[in-house]
Amino acid sequence: MKKILLAFDGGHFSQGAFEFAKTLNERKRILLTGVFLPQVDYANLWSYSGGGMSGNTFIPLLEDEDAEAVEKNTRKFETLCIANGIEYRVHNDFSEFALSGLKRETRFADMLIIGGESFYESFGTGEPNDYLKETLHGVECPVIVVPEDFAFPGNNILTYDGSDSSVYAIKQYAYLFPELANNKTLLVYIDHEDEIPDRINIEELAARHFPNLTIMKLEIDPEKYFTTWLSEQKRGIVISGSFGRSSLSRVFKKSFITNVIKEHTLPVFVAHF
Repeated sequence: MKKILLAFDGGHFSQGAFEFAKTLNERKRILLTGVFLPQVDYANLWSYSGGGMSGNTFIPLLEDEDAEAVEKNTRKFETLCIANGIEYRVHNDFSEFALSGLKRETRFADMLIIGGESFYESFGTGEPNDYLKETLHGVECPVIVVPEDFAFPGNNILTYDGSDSSVYAIKQYAYLFPELANNKTLLVYIDHEDEIPDRINIEELAARHFPNLTIMKLEIDPEKYFTTWLSEQKRGIVISGSFGRSSLSRVFKKSFITNVIKEHTLPVFVAHF
């Protein structure tokens, strides 16, 4: 049984994220821990962080958080878990910093699920907001970012760029979800090189975990067309290495995962060292 965190901020409840967790539990029982983060002090964020977000930024909480909204979401979570036969826990004891508290929680979990359209949406919705980016950088377990409107994955899209990070993410996904690894799986490589890096090695590894595997080198301009191609892959989940790290190639750079999450079309699994 896996321990999975489902994180909500203050007044927002992601129904899409809960539905994803519910379906996972239907496939194989989980312990679902609801993490209810308090409101963030947006007014003092920039002065506190020295003028902008950074990799080690801790965001201060409001002294008078909206306790009523948090309590309402907590009750909704408990009611839904009971109705769907999900074993659950509730954690909402965050007294200093929301991000550091969430990081501590992820240290003791197998995976975190976040609603990509609602998680601290006050930071901005035009693209993955700064707090969501900080979360993807800082947590200590893999993360699935879920759109509100999605179909539960029936196929896997493994994004491979030859880096250690992309291989690590593929392995983590296979270890966590062997039941999903049996689905139709496409290992996608996009670059201007003629050959897929370490093709024999990645094929030997991936084929052991994904029995219904196809390896593809897309002959498209990735900067222009990859997200369009991806949006046509119905009932898919995207598996990616680290978010915005220098180890990614020029193709799978920061804007790659940013754009995928921004489109809110497919769940995205992100894992890093």
